[in-house]
Amino acid sequence: MTLARSTKLTVVGAGSVGSSLAYAALIRGSAREVVLYDIATARVEAEVLDLAHGTPFTGASRITGGSDIEVTAESDVVVITAGAKQRPGQTRLELAGVNVGILEQMMPRLAELSPNAVFVLVTNPCDVLTAVAERITDLPPGRIFSSGTVLDSARLRWLVAESAGVAPQSVHALIVGEHGDTEFPLWSTATIGQTPLSEWTDAAGALLFPRERLEMLTHDVVNAAYKIIEGKGATNYAIGLSGARIVEAVLKDERRILPVSSVLHGFRGIDGVALSLPSIVGAGGVHRVLDMPLDAREEQLLQNSAEALRASIALFS
Repeated sequence: MTLARSTKLTVVGAGSVGSSLAYAALIRGSAREVVLYDIATARVEAEVLDLAHGTPFTGASRITGGSDIEVTAESDVVVITAGAKQRPGQTRLELAGVNVGILEQMMPRLAELSPNAVFVLVTNPCDVLTAVAERITDLPPGRIFSSGTVLDSARLRWLVAESAGVAPQSVHALIVGEHGDTEFPLWSTATIGQTPLSEWTDAAGALLFPRERLEMLTHDVVNAAYKIIEGKGATNYAIGLSGARIVEAVLKDERRILPVSSVLHGFRGIDGVALSLPSIVGAGGVHRVLDMPLDAREEQLLQNSAEALRASIALFS
């Protein structure tokens, strides 16, 4: 891939998620320069060296980094993955206290070093941290957002595609709301190709996605991270890929519609809460949060998700 100009992506946090995101960005050519920053000197230097040894097999991107926060200066995009790791059985919202503290220490200096950057939060609970980050930096709306339910939506598309025997790219379905236990799919507008999911049939003509099947798919998506964490301790590859994809939408000004999480102001009566909704993402971050058709059940689920996050955000305001 030939990039139109020199671009700098900083990934904060050299743990499994941050290193996987840096790896994905190098392979995909997401930015000309990828910087990995972490306060753990030995860890970050080892990760940078390991990644650098692979660059002869990738494109024109280069990797640098270290434990001096100055390496992040003049970034175009800063992706924050640093924070306490989610433990088996722990909800994302239970992570909030310690990770809010980490963000409050780090965010002002990052914003000072890269005053024109777009900041993308991946650290959980990402919705709560997005609201906190906007409060402590006072950056323009849209310049701070989180990866939200981009990965959750990819999980949903993959599950539906596996059931229907089609490519995931042919499934058009979104998870919205909290990136966590109150998230939910927009089944009322989900399609495979141009066919509503509710009308999709198998080869024998039987409906493939009755309500019971949809409930099972919802359960599998909401609990996917917990299952992976129980088995291997962390989710990292898919979030790394989805994070790199979000970075590309910003750096290439794609104006791509992605279900990222930004602080809402007067959206369907929701104010001051960060939730994932389909949003136009391009240069400068989130350009616009899109309204979408909701049936009565989905409207109630959205309000329930907002209320759950409002209570959590209030603890740190």
